[in-house]
Amino acid sequence: MSMIFDPFRELDRVAANLLDRRENPRVMPMDLYRDGDHYVLTADLPGIDPGSVDVDVDGQLLTIRAERTARSHEGVQWLARERAAGAFLRQLTLGKDIDTEQISAHYENGVLSVMIPVLEKAKPRKIEVATSGDRQEVSA
Repeated sequence: MSMIFDPFRELDRVAANLLDRRENPRVMPMDLYRDGDHYVLTADLPGIDPGSVDVDVDGQLLTIRAERTARSHEGVQWLARERAAGAFLRQLTLGKDIDTEQISAHYENGVLSVMIPVLEKAKPRKIEVATSGDRQEVSA
């Protein structure tokens, strides 16, 4: 197998390796949208062991943690190694109108989906408008 040498890509890779040698968790890409009476958070976690995924809520802070372990094969010569290994972390502050007791999560095909329901009191509701014909007369 041959690879074309690109000096700029190699320089980017070396710089990223030098600058990314920290112990801090990496950030996972995510989408967040509202669908009716709940929010849906989807996070990309390809290659993550489902057993390492941890979702918890503490007050109004939602925390997602996961870990990808680097596979080490003795005697191999790596030609390219771009997939990040280590801990991944994402934290979101939830609004006060969130039902934190009913949050649920599902991990499938490398995507974590978190369903975040809205409290009943925060859902939109229709207000009935009374007309003057609906009033009752008060007699003295």
